[in-house]
Amino acid sequence: MKKRYISTILVLLCCSVLLPVAMSQPDMNYSQYFSTPTYYNPAYTGINTGIRARFLFRDQWPTLPIPYKSYFFSADLGDRNLPGSGGLGIMINQDTPGAGLVNNFGAALTIGVRIPITSFMISQLGIKAGVMQRRINWDALVFADQLSPYDGNVYQTTAVIPSDAGKRVVPDFAAGGVLQFINPQGTINGNLGFAVDHIFAPDVSFLSTGASPYPRKWVGQIDLVFTAGQGGSSSAMYRASDEPLKINIGGLYQNQGSLNSLQVGLNLLKFNVYLGAWYKTTMTGVVNNVVALVAGYRYRFYEDMNIKFMYSYDLQVTGAFNGTGGAHEIGIILEFDKLQIFGGGGGGGFVPGSGGRRGGGPMECPTFY
Repeated sequence: MKKRYISTILVLLCCSVLLPVAMSQPDMNYSQYFSTPTYYNPAYTGINTGIRARFLFRDQWPTLPIPYKSYFFSADLGDRNLPGSGGLGIMINQDTPGAGLVNNFGAALTIGVRIPITSFMISQLGIKAGVMQRRINWDALVFADQLSPYDGNVYQTTAVIPSDAGKRVVPDFAAGGVLQFINPQGTINGNLGFAVDHIFAPDVSFLSTGASPYPRKWVGQIDLVFTAGQGGSSSAMYRASDEPLKINIGGLYQNQGSLNSLQVGLNLLKFNVYLGAWYKTTMTGVVNNVVALVAGYRYRFYEDMNIKFMYSYDLQVTGAFNGTGGAHEIGIILEFDKLQIFGGGGGGGFVPGSGGRRGGGPMECPTFY
């Protein structure tokens, strides 16, 4: 009895602390934002040619007695023979905020439209159209009349659960833009993006008599990639021993509801190995400072087919969540760089620093992830 009582108290304490935090920013905040670009901005759909499939798993606060796990999958096609020369994509995500009491599921289609500006700069606009489903696990809730002052949660509740309060499905939309640029030598390239998600703040209240607008999310992002040597169309142009060192410096800012968060850091790529470190902080609400350590490996099946394994660990530095075990993230990215579905003789465009090679379109930036 004593053990069950202590377990109940621990769960209640976790819920009382973590539920407000999780619900203040309903969307999951991945440390490997660079592995989930369309999650934050649909304009990244098809920004590189070929097909890319991405899977990411996050296990947050693993030492706590409640689950807080999330899953993300996306696949997008960049084909310059498409109308608009952008891309098409799909996206599926699931997470369990609110100390495991609430389950979020989303599925969407994404579209990117490419707008050439100069030989060294393009812009891309994107939209997301999908559905969001929220479920609440009423069986996991503990009501006051279930508690005994001596034995904990032992009684049956007399609370009446509304019949229409278990699930809510609503349409969900996002839009964004990306400016992509590269220098003539191909040694510096970058992306500057801005997006807004949950544009219409859909009502996700579990009760038909209430209203609970899902907070709109604003995202700003910048990434710069420096190549210590001659640039090129993609990493597949090099053998691992010849590939120059690449350094990615980036930042991600998010605002959702009353919470503002910032992530800055860098990743290195050499000999097919990724290493990096990122600093994450919440600038409002409950203070939470994290250093995310990143490691990964890229394996080439063929010249234009790669698989990348990425792992990151969130090391808690300061804040209210010390002792929660941080967070683990595992990412898998599968790339088919030259695959086209819509035919034609297009393919990649001009690549600065590549000896004047041209395909059927404007500038294409090298890939880092």
